[in-house]
Amino acid sequence: MAKKDYYDLLGVSRTATEAEIKKAYRRMAMKYHPDRNPDDATAEARFKEAKEAYEILSDSQKRAAYDQFGHAGVDNSSGGGGFRSSGGFSDIFGDVFNDIFGGGGPGGQSFRGADLRYRLDLTLEEAVAGTTAKIRIPVNVECKTCDGSGAKPGTQPVTCTTCGGHGQVRIQQGFFTVQQACPHCRGTGQMIQDPCHDCHGQGVVQEHKTLSVKVPAGVNTGDRIRLAGEGEAGSRGAPAGDLYVEVAVKRHDVFTRDGNNLFADVPISFTTACLGGELQVPTLQGKAVLKVPEGTQTGQQFKMRGKGVKSVRTGEVGDLMCRVIIETPVKLSKKQKELLQEFAETMEGSGATHSPKHESWLDAVKRFFE
Repeated sequence: MAKKDYYDLLGVSRTATEAEIKKAYRRMAMKYHPDRNPDDATAEARFKEAKEAYEILSDSQKRAAYDQFGHAGVDNSSGGGGFRSSGGFSDIFGDVFNDIFGGGGPGGQSFRGADLRYRLDLTLEEAVAGTTAKIRIPVNVECKTCDGSGAKPGTQPVTCTTCGGHGQVRIQQGFFTVQQACPHCRGTGQMIQDPCHDCHGQGVVQEHKTLSVKVPAGVNTGDRIRLAGEGEAGSRGAPAGDLYVEVAVKRHDVFTRDGNNLFADVPISFTTACLGGELQVPTLQGKAVLKVPEGTQTGQQFKMRGKGVKSVRTGEVGDLMCRVIIETPVKLSKKQKELLQEFAETMEGSGATHSPKHESWLDAVKRFFE
């Protein structure tokens, strides 16, 4: 069976840089490594192919021979000109697998703390104007009872007998060896025989702390604020993770938001729609006057410039779009009904066009039936 092209296997171009090749291999190694895909023969085969491609393309001499002669230039079984690997698997790929599984020499591994996420609910007014919010989050801190050792006071952790205190073990998988965290001590190099009763051998206990989050003006639902180093604590001196505060803006009784613009429905009376007038409407900056021209139809929108939201990214200010909704009078008195009937009779006999939309609709209906 013909071998696959090494560049295609890693998903890179033939002009890819050494860094791009290494990045592509790291991505495939993390995806198809046997430890992450137990009992998956297909994944193991893909991993071996990627390993072979990386071994050739990461070596400048081997890559040059492959570019000139193809697989024949690097095949160990060919009569000549092929290059043979002199180093072991760990020598060639140690830096890559340290990135994947974590580094660390004797004494165990250290891991960066996990990132955390917190949902912050804001009112529309707070999101638009900006605010400083106080949040209370759970956090792991060093256990004071055992001083973070995880062992019961008066006792000490012992050296792990599986890894000899190194925190790492080597696993033979076929023709290559993989170094990974010791499964018994979880990379610490030590075992706790008599755990602390307060932290149950973890060395940390959960407490709560209060943080101040400065929310810039103009944030919207889905925006995230990063608080560096406020996530989970790292192990064995490794840095802590980050805390991501995710904004969620509550529904407003008057306004809805679309980008930097605000929208509001404004009810007006039948007479105001006919005769025109001025209305006081709310904005997030206070009250404003909306001028309604005579003959206004329901659903018509009026723009109030600069009454929207200031963008947190560009600084541009949106508009407030007011949609007028004409209210039909209810619970009319006998006198009011008589006046409306008299008004309707004057409309029919005037000969003028008072309802252009209605007449255009009737024309459309007539054309439909014809």
